[in-house]
Amino acid sequence: MIWVILVAAIVIFWLVAIDRPRLKMVFKEGQIEKVKGHLPATFKHNCQEIGHRQPFSGELKVYSTRTGAKLVFSKGVPSKIQQRIRNVFPHQGFKNNKSKKTA
Repeated sequence: MIWVILVAAIVIFWLVAIDRPRLKMVFKEGQIEKVKGHLPATFKHNCQEIGHRQPFSGELKVYSTRTGAKLVFSKGVPSKIQQRIRNVFPHQGFKNNKSKKTA
């Protein structure tokens, strides 16, 4: 009985505490260093163009929520760059899979 409670606690901890973004991008001096997750080609191109014009370093994470995608930037990304990336972000490409209805 105690094992069931312990396993349940570990599963709940894993679901709540572990950081699980759908997309993670690391920028260094305007170049994309690392990508983890699905990155649409047009969004990649737009981010490279933004980084080419104004080099910056930082991190971008995209999370899925019930209402759509949520973008989270590290403190190293200036607010003007954040807004430019938000403007080119393809919100339709990151819809929640659970929102699809099946017949």
